[in-house]
Amino acid sequence: MVEPLLRVEGLRTHFPVLSKLLRRRVGTVRAVDGVDLAVAPGEVLGIVGESGSGKTTVGKSILRLIEPTAGRVVFEGTDITHLARREMLGLRRRMQIVFQDPMSSLNPRMTIGRILAAPFEIHDVAKGADLREKVADLLRLVGLPAEAAQRFPHEFSGGQRQRVGIARALALRPRLIIGDEPVSALDVSIQAQILNLLKRLQGELGLTYILISHNLGVVSHICDQVAVMYLGRVVESGPREAIFFDPKHPYTEALLAAVPLPEPGRRAAHAPLAGDVPSPAHPPSGCAFHPRCPRAMARCSVEAPVATALPGGHVVACHLVGGA
Repeated sequence: MVEPLLRVEGLRTHFPVLSKLLRRRVGTVRAVDGVDLAVAPGEVLGIVGESGSGKTTVGKSILRLIEPTAGRVVFEGTDITHLARREMLGLRRRMQIVFQDPMSSLNPRMTIGRILAAPFEIHDVAKGADLREKVADLLRLVGLPAEAAQRFPHEFSGGQRQRVGIARALALRPRLIIGDEPVSALDVSIQAQILNLLKRLQGELGLTYILISHNLGVVSHICDQVAVMYLGRVVESGPREAIFFDPKHPYTEALLAAVPLPEPGRRAAHAPLAGDVPSPAHPPSGCAFHPRCPRAMARCSVEAPVATALPGGHVVACHLVGGA
């Protein structure tokens, strides 16, 4: 069995709610509330769910851009959850992120050349002519001319700026890249170009991806494994084929039913969900999905379901699957 490149165990990331008057803690936002994940080398894991389900917080907690409250993050066999800042600096060469908005993630006062040179300078990898050549190589790798190094972010289209963001993430040849909605801010035609670029780079450089997205079409196109999140927890996970063609959790079924069908007049097999994701500051008791679930039972409102392993690596946290 292949050892996972990344393993996440019981990850929790909570934020305090403070009163306006005395700044006392009056509650807790449970943005991530017990997530388990594993990603094998060379694999693409997709994390999907509605806005507010905790997808982005999971990605940033894995990279320690947000400090987790509890749990473990094991990368390349090393528990990085409590490493000091100096120790994390070396690890950041091997794990990077591509942000959602390519405009706000690039410094508008810096040229593209300076933006791409920063990782090499921070880690003291290259200087002078060697540094300029590495920047030119990065630009060519993502399909941009070397002359683009002299220009500023506002001189590029959205798709070109996202290519720069990908180039920056690739600068130090990481093993793991987390893509936080990397194509959601782009036009549909440009989305396809960026996804094809990511797939090509994965094959050429042996990358491992975690792709955070609300677009199930994007996930089905590029991902090998899929984890479905709801209110800070993974409710279903498994191979792409199992999630898309044999979903077991009512929430996964509802997400798939919400995808527009390309055939006029054809109706989805399940009715779309009503209502919104509850507040993570006041999650429902029992199964967090039960207030919106069309198949909820009395047990669902008082008892949280335990994850049940099915054949083929399919895991579901639902009383309907757990032998209710």
